Amino acid sequence: MNLTLAYIIIAIYSISLLLIFFYALSMLNLLINYLGYKKRNHDAPKFNLLDSREIPYVTIQLPIYNEEYVVPRLLENISKMEYPSNKLEIQVLDDSTDESVIETARLVKELQEKGIDIQHIRRTNRQGFKAGALKEGLEVAKGEFIAIFDADFLPESDWLKKTVIYFKDPEIGVVQTRWGHINRDYSLLTKIQAFALDAHFTLEQVGRNAKGHFINFNGTAGIWRKQCIYDAGNWEGDTLTEDLDLSYRAQLKNWKFKYLEDVETPAELPVVISAARSQQFRWNKGGAENFRKSVSRVLKAKNIPFKTKFHGVMHLLNSSMFLFVFTVAVLSIPMLYIKNTYGHLSWVYEVTSFFIVSTIILFICYWYTYKNIQGKGFDNFIDYIKLFFSFFSVALGFSLHNTIAVLEGHSGKKSEFVRTPKFNISNIKDSWKGNKYLAKKLSPNMILEFALMLYFLFGMYSAIPLNDFGLFPFHFMLFIGFGFVFFKSITSKA
Repeated sequence: MNLTLAYIIIAIYSISLLLIFFYALSMLNLLINYLGYKKRNHDAPKFNLLDSREIPYVTIQLPIYNEEYVVPRLLENISKMEYPSNKLEIQVLDDSTDESVIETARLVKELQEKGIDIQHIRRTNRQGFKAGALKEGLEVAKGEFIAIFDADFLPESDWLKKTVIYFKDPEIGVVQTRWGHINRDYSLLTKIQAFALDAHFTLEQVGRNAKGHFINFNGTAGIWRKQCIYDAGNWEGDTLTEDLDLSYRAQLKNWKFKYLEDVETPAELPVVISAARSQQFRWNKGGAENFRKSVSRVLKAKNIPFKTKFHGVMHLLNSSMFLFVFTVAVLSIPMLYIKNTYGHLSWVYEVTSFFIVSTIILFICYWYTYKNIQGKGFDNFIDYIKLFFSFFSVALGFSLHNTIAVLEGHSGKKSEFVRTPKFNISNIKDSWKGNKYLAKKLSPNMILEFALMLYFLFGMYSAIPLNDFGLFPFHFMLFIGFGFVFFKSITSKA
Protein backbone atom coordinates (compact mmCIF):
# COMPACT_ATOMS: atom_id res chain seq x y z
CA MET A 1 0.00 0.00 0.00
CA ASN A 2 1.51 3.34 -1.02
CA LEU A 3 1.61 6.30 1.34
CA THR A 4 -0.87 8.42 -0.64
CA LEU A 5 -3.53 5.71 -0.47
CA ALA A 6 -2.79 5.28 3.24
CA TYR A 7 -3.43 9.00 3.85
CA ILE A 8 -6.73 8.83 1.89
CA ILE A 9 -7.89 5.85 3.95
CA ILE A 10 -6.90 7.58 7.18
CA ALA A 11 -8.80 10.75 6.19
CA ILE A 12 -12.04 8.92 5.26
CA TYR A 13 -11.80 6.69 8.34
CA SER A 14 -11.24 9.66 10.66
CA ILE A 15 -14.08 11.77 9.22
CA SER A 16 -16.50 8.84 9.54
CA LEU A 17 -15.44 8.27 13.15
CA LEU A 18 -15.86 11.94 13.93
CA LEU A 19 -19.41 12.02 12.50
CA ILE A 20 -20.31 8.94 14.56
CA PHE A 21 -18.89 10.70 17.62
CA PHE A 22 -21.06 13.79 16.97
CA TYR A 23 -24.08 11.51 16.72
CA ALA A 24 -23.17 9.89 20.05
CA LEU A 25 -22.82 13.34 21.64
CA SER A 26 -26.27 14.31 20.35
CA MET A 27 -27.65 11.13 21.94
CA LEU A 28 -25.92 12.01 25.21
CA ASN A 29 -27.55 15.43 25.11
CA LEU A 30 -30.93 13.77 24.53
CA LEU A 31 -30.27 11.53 27.54
CA ILE A 32 -29.62 14.61 29.69
CA ASN A 33 -32.87 16.13 28.40
CA TYR A 34 -34.69 12.86 29.07
CA LEU A 35 -33.45 12.54 32.65
CA GLY A 36 -34.16 16.19 33.40
CA TYR A 37 -37.66 16.20 31.98
CA LYS A 38 -39.92 17.11 34.91
CA LYS A 39 -42.87 18.60 33.08
CA ARG A 40 -46.01 16.57 33.58
CA ASN A 41 -48.76 16.14 31.03
CA HIS A 42 -51.42 16.90 33.63
CA ASP A 43 -50.20 20.51 33.52
CA ALA A 44 -51.26 20.78 29.86
CA PRO A 45 -54.74 22.02 28.91
CA LYS A 46 -57.09 19.12 28.12
CA PHE A 47 -60.55 18.63 26.70
CA ASN A 48 -63.13 17.62 29.31
CA LEU A 49 -64.69 14.57 27.67
CA LEU A 50 -67.43 14.54 30.32
CA ASP A 51 -68.74 17.70 28.66
CA SER A 52 -70.35 16.71 25.34
CA ARG A 53 -69.62 20.18 23.96
CA GLU A 54 -65.87 19.56 24.27
CA ILE A 55 -65.77 16.11 22.64
CA PRO A 56 -64.10 16.55 19.25
CA TYR A 57 -65.00 14.60 16.11
CA VAL A 58 -62.34 11.98 15.30
CA THR A 59 -61.67 10.03 12.12
CA ILE A 60 -59.62 6.83 12.46
CA GLN A 61 -57.71 5.96 9.28
CA LEU A 62 -56.52 2.38 8.74
CA PRO A 63 -54.23 2.27 5.67
CA ILE A 64 -53.87 -1.36 4.53
CA TYR A 65 -52.31 -3.18 1.60
CA ASN A 66 -52.58 -6.97 1.25
CA GLU A 67 -52.99 -7.60 4.98
CA GLU A 68 -54.90 -10.89 4.94
CA TYR A 69 -53.42 -12.19 8.19
CA VAL A 70 -54.05 -9.18 10.42
CA VAL A 71 -57.09 -7.27 9.12
CA PRO A 72 -59.65 -9.32 11.13
CA ARG A 73 -57.68 -8.68 14.32
CA LEU A 74 -57.28 -5.00 13.45
CA LEU A 75 -60.97 -4.36 12.75
CA GLU A 76 -62.12 -6.29 15.82
CA ASN A 77 -59.76 -4.24 17.96
CA ILE A 78 -60.66 -0.84 16.49
CA SER A 79 -64.39 -1.57 16.71
CA LYS A 80 -64.03 -1.72 20.51
CA MET A 81 -62.73 1.85 20.76
CA GLU A 82 -64.51 3.66 23.62
CA TYR A 83 -65.68 6.94 22.17
CA PRO A 84 -69.09 8.52 21.46
CA SER A 85 -70.36 6.88 18.27
CA ASN A 86 -71.74 10.18 16.96
CA LYS A 87 -68.25 11.70 17.11
CA LEU A 88 -66.27 8.85 15.54
CA GLU A 89 -65.81 7.43 12.04
CA ILE A 90 -63.46 4.75 10.76
CA GLN A 91 -61.93 4.72 7.29
CA VAL A 92 -60.42 1.46 5.98
CA LEU A 93 -58.11 2.79 3.26
CA ASP A 94 -57.66 -0.42 1.31
CA ASP A 95 -55.10 -0.41 -1.51
CA SER A 96 -54.97 -4.22 -1.61
CA THR A 97 -54.49 -6.05 -4.88
CA ASP A 98 -55.26 -9.59 -3.70
CA GLU A 99 -58.30 -11.55 -2.50
CA SER A 100 -58.03 -10.03 1.00
CA VAL A 101 -60.23 -7.20 -0.37
CA ILE A 102 -63.27 -9.52 -0.34
CA GLU A 103 -62.80 -10.55 3.29
CA THR A 104 -62.15 -6.96 4.36
CA ALA A 105 -65.36 -5.82 2.62
CA ARG A 106 -67.30 -8.56 4.43
CA LEU A 107 -65.89 -7.59 7.84
CA VAL A 108 -66.59 -3.90 7.22
CA LYS A 109 -70.20 -4.70 6.27
CA GLU A 110 -70.66 -6.70 9.48
CA LEU A 111 -69.47 -3.74 11.55
CA GLN A 112 -71.73 -1.37 9.61
CA GLU A 113 -74.69 -3.61 10.46
CA LYS A 114 -73.76 -3.23 14.13
CA GLY A 115 -74.18 0.52 13.79
CA ILE A 116 -70.47 1.44 13.55
CA ASP A 117 -69.63 4.33 11.21
CA ILE A 118 -67.00 2.58 9.10
CA GLN A 119 -66.22 2.97 5.40
CA HIS A 120 -64.26 0.70 3.04
CA ILE A 121 -62.43 3.13 0.74
CA ARG A 122 -60.76 1.75 -2.39
CA ARG A 123 -58.60 3.49 -5.00
CA THR A 124 -58.12 2.65 -8.64
CA ASN A 125 -54.32 2.96 -8.27
CA ARG A 126 -51.62 3.14 -5.57
CA GLN A 127 -50.34 6.56 -6.56
CA GLY A 128 -48.39 8.02 -3.65
CA PHE A 129 -48.64 4.67 -1.83
CA LYS A 130 -49.56 5.13 1.86
CA ALA A 131 -49.34 8.94 1.63
CA GLY A 132 -51.71 8.88 -1.34
CA ALA A 133 -54.23 6.71 0.51
CA LEU A 134 -54.14 8.95 3.59
CA LYS A 135 -54.55 12.05 1.44
CA GLU A 136 -57.53 10.64 -0.43
CA GLY A 137 -59.21 9.56 2.80
CA LEU A 138 -58.61 12.99 4.28
CA GLU A 139 -60.68 14.61 1.51
CA VAL A 140 -63.87 12.94 2.81
CA ALA A 141 -62.94 12.64 6.51
CA LYS A 142 -65.56 14.12 8.82
CA GLY A 143 -63.25 14.39 11.84
CA GLU A 144 -61.27 17.48 12.79
CA PHE A 145 -58.66 15.08 14.23
CA ILE A 146 -57.22 12.12 12.32
CA ALA A 147 -55.95 9.04 14.21
CA ILE A 148 -53.83 6.63 12.13
CA PHE A 149 -53.06 2.96 12.81
CA ASP A 150 -51.11 0.54 10.64
CA ALA A 151 -52.60 -2.94 10.24
CA ASP A 152 -50.51 -4.60 12.96
CA PHE A 153 -51.29 -2.09 15.73
CA LEU A 154 -53.67 -2.87 18.61
CA PRO A 155 -54.53 0.26 20.61
CA GLU A 156 -56.29 -0.10 23.95
CA SER A 157 -60.01 0.66 23.96
CA ASP A 158 -59.48 3.91 25.91
CA TRP A 159 -56.68 5.09 23.59
CA LEU A 160 -58.61 8.06 22.17
CA LYS A 161 -59.61 9.23 25.64
CA LYS A 162 -55.94 9.36 26.64
CA THR A 163 -54.72 11.20 23.56
CA VAL A 164 -57.27 13.47 21.88
CA ILE A 165 -57.68 15.52 25.08
CA TYR A 166 -54.34 17.31 24.51
CA PHE A 167 -55.63 19.07 21.39
CA LYS A 168 -57.36 21.60 23.61
CA ASP A 169 -54.10 23.52 23.13
CA PRO A 170 -54.69 25.05 19.65
CA GLU A 171 -50.94 25.00 18.90
CA ILE A 172 -50.73 21.19 19.13
CA GLY A 173 -50.69 19.63 15.66
CA VAL A 174 -49.81 16.02 16.54
CA VAL A 175 -50.08 13.70 19.53
CA GLN A 176 -47.82 10.65 19.22
CA THR A 177 -47.75 7.60 21.50
CA ARG A 178 -45.05 5.04 22.29
CA TRP A 179 -44.99 1.75 20.40
CA GLY A 180 -45.24 -1.47 22.37
CA HIS A 181 -44.34 -4.95 21.12
CA ILE A 182 -46.72 -7.91 21.46
CA ASN A 183 -44.06 -10.40 20.28
CA ARG A 184 -40.91 -8.90 21.84
CA ASP A 185 -39.66 -12.29 23.11
CA TYR A 186 -40.44 -14.34 20.00
CA SER A 187 -36.79 -14.55 18.89
CA LEU A 188 -33.43 -12.82 19.10
CA LEU A 189 -34.42 -10.81 16.00
CA THR A 190 -37.59 -9.44 17.64
CA LYS A 191 -35.73 -8.71 20.90
CA ILE A 192 -33.13 -6.67 19.00
CA GLN A 193 -35.78 -4.74 17.06
CA ALA A 194 -37.70 -3.99 20.27
CA PHE A 195 -34.45 -2.87 21.93
CA ALA A 196 -33.71 -0.36 19.15
CA LEU A 197 -37.29 0.93 18.91
CA ASP A 198 -37.54 1.37 22.68
CA ALA A 199 -34.52 3.68 22.57
CA HIS A 200 -36.17 5.79 19.87
CA PHE A 201 -39.52 5.93 21.65
CA THR A 202 -38.07 6.89 25.03
CA LEU A 203 -34.69 8.58 24.82
CA GLU A 204 -35.03 10.23 21.40
CA GLN A 205 -38.69 11.22 21.30
CA VAL A 206 -38.85 12.42 24.92
CA GLY A 207 -35.36 13.94 24.79
CA ARG A 208 -36.25 16.06 21.75
CA ASN A 209 -39.82 16.88 22.77
CA ALA A 210 -38.74 17.95 26.26
CA LYS A 211 -36.76 20.88 24.86
CA GLY A 212 -39.06 21.75 21.98
CA HIS A 213 -36.81 20.17 19.33
CA PHE A 214 -38.37 18.56 16.26
CA ILE A 215 -39.74 15.04 16.68
CA ASN A 216 -41.58 12.93 14.15
CA PHE A 217 -44.98 11.37 13.85
CA ASN A 218 -44.11 7.68 13.52
CA GLY A 219 -46.54 6.83 10.74
CA THR A 220 -48.99 5.18 13.13
CA ALA A 221 -50.27 5.22 16.73
CA GLY A 222 -50.76 8.99 16.70
CA ILE A 223 -53.30 11.70 15.89
CA TRP A 224 -53.08 14.70 13.58
CA ARG A 225 -55.10 17.89 13.68
CA LYS A 226 -56.61 18.04 10.19
CA GLN A 227 -55.89 21.76 9.98
CA CYS A 228 -52.21 21.04 10.69
CA ILE A 229 -51.99 18.53 7.82
CA TYR A 230 -53.46 21.05 5.37
CA ASP A 231 -51.39 23.95 6.69
CA ALA A 232 -48.18 21.93 6.29
CA GLY A 233 -49.00 21.11 2.67
CA ASN A 234 -50.79 17.75 3.05
CA TRP A 235 -49.36 14.27 2.57
CA GLU A 236 -46.73 13.90 -0.15
CA GLY A 237 -45.54 10.61 -1.60
CA ASP A 238 -42.13 11.72 -2.89
CA THR A 239 -40.24 10.02 -0.02
CA LEU A 240 -40.59 6.55 1.50
CA THR A 241 -41.14 8.05 4.97
CA GLU A 242 -44.04 10.41 4.38
CA ASP A 243 -44.56 10.66 8.15
CA LEU A 244 -41.11 12.21 8.76
CA ASP A 245 -41.58 14.54 5.79
CA LEU A 246 -44.93 15.96 6.94
CA SER A 247 -43.68 16.17 10.54
CA TYR A 248 -40.84 18.49 9.58
CA ARG A 249 -43.00 20.62 7.28
CA ALA A 250 -45.55 21.03 10.11
CA GLN A 251 -42.97 21.97 12.75
CA LEU A 252 -41.30 24.43 10.41
CA LYS A 253 -44.76 26.06 10.32
CA ASN A 254 -44.59 26.37 14.13
CA TRP A 255 -46.98 23.54 14.96
CA LYS A 256 -46.17 21.81 18.27
CA PHE A 257 -46.03 18.06 18.75
CA LYS A 258 -47.00 16.30 21.99
CA TYR A 259 -45.30 13.00 22.77
CA LEU A 260 -46.90 10.66 25.32
CA GLU A 261 -44.36 8.17 26.62
CA ASP A 262 -46.85 6.76 29.14
CA VAL A 263 -49.41 5.75 26.48
CA GLU A 264 -48.27 2.49 24.91
CA THR A 265 -49.74 1.23 21.64
CA PRO A 266 -48.86 -2.46 21.09
CA ALA A 267 -47.86 -3.75 17.67
CA GLU A 268 -46.28 -6.75 15.99
CA LEU A 269 -42.59 -6.83 15.12
CA PRO A 270 -41.36 -8.54 11.91
CA VAL A 271 -40.36 -12.11 12.81
CA VAL A 272 -38.53 -12.99 9.58
CA ILE A 273 -35.36 -11.24 8.52
CA SER A 274 -36.63 -10.62 4.97
CA ALA A 275 -39.52 -8.63 6.47
CA ALA A 276 -37.13 -6.74 8.74
CA ARG A 277 -34.94 -6.06 5.69
CA SER A 278 -37.78 -4.45 3.73
CA GLN A 279 -38.77 -2.33 6.73
CA GLN A 280 -35.18 -1.25 7.44
CA PHE A 281 -34.60 -0.40 3.77
CA ARG A 282 -37.72 1.77 3.61
CA TRP A 283 -36.99 3.58 6.88
CA ASN A 284 -33.33 4.24 6.11
CA LYS A 285 -33.81 5.24 2.48
CA GLY A 286 -36.73 7.46 3.51
CA GLY A 287 -34.59 9.08 6.18
CA ALA A 288 -31.92 9.95 3.61
CA GLU A 289 -34.57 11.23 1.19
CA ASN A 290 -35.91 13.51 3.89
CA PHE A 291 -32.42 14.79 4.69
CA ARG A 292 -32.10 15.71 1.02
CA LYS A 293 -35.57 17.31 1.00
CA SER A 294 -35.66 19.12 4.35
CA VAL A 295 -32.18 19.88 5.70
CA SER A 296 -31.79 23.20 3.86
CA ARG A 297 -35.20 24.36 5.11
CA VAL A 298 -34.17 23.52 8.67
CA LEU A 299 -30.83 25.33 8.39
CA LYS A 300 -32.40 28.42 6.78
CA ALA A 301 -35.40 28.64 9.14
CA LYS A 302 -35.40 31.86 11.15
CA ASN A 303 -38.06 30.70 13.61
CA ILE A 304 -36.07 27.92 15.32
CA PRO A 305 -32.99 28.17 17.60
CA PHE A 306 -29.53 26.81 16.77
CA LYS A 307 -29.81 23.81 19.11
CA THR A 308 -33.08 22.73 17.50
CA LYS A 309 -31.39 23.03 14.10
CA PHE A 310 -28.49 20.87 15.32
CA HIS A 311 -30.79 18.15 16.62
CA GLY A 312 -32.91 18.43 13.48
CA VAL A 313 -29.89 17.84 11.25
CA MET A 314 -28.71 14.91 13.41
CA HIS A 315 -32.24 13.49 13.36
CA LEU A 316 -32.40 13.68 9.56
CA LEU A 317 -28.92 12.12 9.42
CA ASN A 318 -29.91 9.19 11.66
CA SER A 319 -30.05 6.63 8.87
CA SER A 320 -26.81 7.95 7.36
CA MET A 321 -24.95 6.70 10.44
CA PHE A 322 -25.07 3.26 8.81
CA LEU A 323 -23.01 4.66 5.93
CA PHE A 324 -20.38 6.00 8.35
CA VAL A 325 -20.36 2.80 10.44
CA PHE A 326 -19.99 0.64 7.33
CA THR A 327 -17.14 2.85 6.10
CA VAL A 328 -15.34 2.53 9.45
CA ALA A 329 -15.87 -1.23 9.43
CA VAL A 330 -14.52 -1.82 5.91
CA LEU A 331 -11.53 0.49 6.40
CA SER A 332 -10.63 -0.89 9.83
CA ILE A 333 -8.63 -3.78 8.32
CA PRO A 334 -6.54 -1.54 6.00
CA MET A 335 -6.03 0.75 9.02
CA LEU A 336 -4.69 -2.22 10.98
CA TYR A 337 -2.09 -2.84 8.27
CA ILE A 338 -1.25 0.88 7.89
CA LYS A 339 -0.51 1.06 11.60
CA ASN A 340 1.85 -1.91 11.40
CA THR A 341 3.49 -0.86 8.10
CA TYR A 342 4.11 2.85 8.63
CA GLY A 343 5.41 3.29 12.16
CA HIS A 344 5.31 7.09 11.96
CA LEU A 345 1.55 6.93 11.26
CA SER A 346 0.65 4.71 14.21
CA TRP A 347 -0.47 7.76 16.22
CA VAL A 348 -3.34 8.26 13.76
CA TYR A 349 -4.70 4.93 14.92
CA GLU A 350 -5.67 6.65 18.16
CA VAL A 351 -8.69 8.14 16.37
CA THR A 352 -10.23 4.72 16.96
CA SER A 353 -10.72 5.89 20.54
CA PHE A 354 -13.55 8.07 19.18
CA PHE A 355 -15.41 4.88 18.27
CA ILE A 356 -14.80 3.37 21.70
CA VAL A 357 -16.05 6.53 23.43
CA SER A 358 -19.07 6.64 21.11
CA THR A 359 -19.88 3.01 21.97
CA ILE A 360 -19.61 3.73 25.70
CA ILE A 361 -21.94 6.75 25.34
CA LEU A 362 -24.51 4.65 23.46
CA PHE A 363 -24.15 1.84 26.02
CA ILE A 364 -25.05 4.31 28.81
CA CYS A 365 -27.91 5.90 26.83
CA TYR A 366 -29.50 2.59 25.90
CA TRP A 367 -29.24 1.33 29.48
CA TYR A 368 -31.48 4.13 30.74
CA THR A 369 -34.11 3.37 28.13
CA TYR A 370 -33.87 -0.38 28.76
CA LYS A 371 -34.25 -0.17 32.52
CA ASN A 372 -37.23 2.17 32.27
CA ILE A 373 -39.15 -0.49 30.33
CA GLN A 374 -37.60 -3.78 31.49
CA GLY A 375 -36.63 -2.77 35.02
CA LYS A 376 -33.29 -2.34 36.79
CA GLY A 377 -31.36 -4.69 39.06
CA PHE A 378 -28.26 -6.84 38.58
CA ASP A 379 -29.96 -9.63 36.58
CA ASN A 380 -31.55 -7.13 34.22
CA PHE A 381 -28.20 -5.37 33.79
CA ILE A 382 -26.53 -8.66 32.80
CA ASP A 383 -29.37 -9.32 30.35
CA TYR A 384 -28.90 -5.79 29.04
CA ILE A 385 -25.18 -6.28 28.40
CA LYS A 386 -25.87 -9.44 26.38
CA LEU A 387 -28.68 -7.77 24.45
CA PHE A 388 -26.70 -4.59 23.78
CA PHE A 389 -23.80 -6.44 22.19
CA SER A 390 -26.21 -8.70 20.27
CA PHE A 391 -27.97 -5.57 19.01
CA PHE A 392 -24.64 -3.91 18.18
CA SER A 393 -23.44 -6.97 16.22
CA VAL A 394 -26.67 -7.37 14.23
CA ALA A 395 -26.83 -3.62 13.52
CA LEU A 396 -23.31 -3.95 12.08
CA GLY A 397 -24.53 -6.93 10.06
CA PHE A 398 -27.30 -4.78 8.57
CA SER A 399 -24.88 -1.96 7.75
CA LEU A 400 -24.30 -2.97 4.08
CA HIS A 401 -28.04 -3.35 3.41
CA ASN A 402 -28.85 -0.05 5.10
CA THR A 403 -25.92 1.77 3.50
CA ILE A 404 -27.27 0.88 0.05
CA ALA A 405 -30.66 2.27 1.14
CA VAL A 406 -29.04 5.49 2.39
CA LEU A 407 -26.99 5.96 -0.79
CA GLU A 408 -30.12 5.48 -2.92
CA GLY A 409 -31.92 8.05 -0.78
CA HIS A 410 -29.16 10.66 -0.99
CA SER A 411 -28.73 10.12 -4.75
CA GLY A 412 -32.44 10.61 -5.45
CA LYS A 413 -33.03 7.13 -6.85
CA LYS A 414 -36.76 6.37 -6.63
CA SER A 415 -38.23 3.01 -5.65
CA GLU A 416 -41.59 1.53 -4.80
CA PHE A 417 -43.00 1.65 -1.27
CA VAL A 418 -42.49 -1.97 -0.16
CA ARG A 419 -44.77 -2.83 2.73
CA THR A 420 -43.58 -4.95 5.63
CA PRO A 421 -45.31 -8.37 5.61
CA LYS A 422 -47.50 -8.93 8.69
CA PHE A 423 -47.88 -12.33 10.33
CA ASN A 424 -50.45 -12.20 13.15
CA ILE A 425 -47.87 -13.55 15.58
CA SER A 426 -48.11 -12.76 19.27
CA ASN A 427 -46.40 -15.68 21.02
CA ILE A 428 -43.61 -18.18 20.53
CA LYS A 429 -45.96 -20.98 19.41
CA ASP A 430 -47.18 -19.02 16.40
CA SER A 431 -45.44 -19.81 13.09
CA TRP A 432 -44.52 -17.49 10.22
CA LYS A 433 -44.08 -20.31 7.71
CA GLY A 434 -46.51 -20.35 4.82
CA ASN A 435 -46.98 -16.57 4.78
CA LYS A 436 -47.70 -15.79 1.13
CA TYR A 437 -46.41 -12.22 1.36
CA LEU A 438 -42.82 -13.22 2.12
CA ALA A 439 -40.22 -12.30 -0.50
CA LYS A 440 -39.56 -15.36 -2.66
CA LYS A 441 -36.22 -14.24 -4.08
CA LEU A 442 -32.93 -14.11 -2.22
CA SER A 443 -31.40 -10.66 -2.08
CA PRO A 444 -28.23 -10.34 -4.19
CA ASN A 445 -26.79 -8.34 -1.29
CA MET A 446 -26.60 -11.60 0.64
CA ILE A 447 -23.61 -12.69 -1.46
CA LEU A 448 -21.81 -9.50 -0.40
CA GLU A 449 -22.84 -10.09 3.23
CA PHE A 450 -21.32 -13.57 3.08
CA ALA A 451 -18.14 -12.10 1.55
CA LEU A 452 -18.00 -9.49 4.31
CA MET A 453 -18.37 -12.22 6.93
CA LEU A 454 -15.24 -13.85 5.47
CA TYR A 455 -13.52 -10.45 5.18
CA PHE A 456 -13.91 -9.81 8.90
CA LEU A 457 -12.83 -13.36 9.67
CA PHE A 458 -9.64 -12.38 7.84
CA GLY A 459 -9.51 -9.26 10.01
CA MET A 460 -9.64 -11.45 13.13
CA TYR A 461 -6.89 -13.68 11.73
CA SER A 462 -4.74 -10.63 10.89
CA ALA A 463 -4.44 -9.84 14.58
CA ILE A 464 -2.30 -12.96 15.04
CA PRO A 465 0.63 -12.37 12.60
CA LEU A 466 0.56 -8.62 13.36
CA ASN A 467 0.36 -9.31 17.11
CA ASP A 468 -2.19 -6.49 17.34
CA PHE A 469 -5.51 -7.42 18.94
CA GLY A 470 -6.91 -3.91 19.40
CA LEU A 471 -9.56 -4.32 16.70
CA PHE A 472 -10.20 -8.02 17.31
CA PRO A 473 -13.46 -7.48 19.32
CA PHE A 474 -14.79 -5.12 16.62
CA HIS A 475 -13.99 -7.58 13.83
CA PHE A 476 -15.50 -10.41 15.87
CA MET A 477 -18.80 -8.49 16.23
CA LEU A 478 -18.76 -7.72 12.50
CA PHE A 479 -18.12 -11.40 11.71
CA ILE A 480 -21.02 -12.46 13.97
CA GLY A 481 -23.31 -9.70 12.65
CA PHE A 482 -22.85 -10.40 8.96
CA GLY A 483 -22.99 -14.14 9.64
CA PHE A 484 -26.28 -13.75 11.54
CA VAL A 485 -27.87 -11.64 8.78
CA PHE A 486 -26.64 -13.98 6.04
CA PHE A 487 -27.67 -17.29 7.61
CA LYS A 488 -30.99 -15.94 8.91
CA SER A 489 -31.73 -14.70 5.39
CA ILE A 490 -31.10 -18.20 4.03
CA THR A 491 -33.26 -19.95 6.63
CA SER A 492 -36.10 -17.42 6.22
CA LYS A 493 -36.77 -19.06 2.88
CA ALA A 494 -37.57 -22.39 4.52
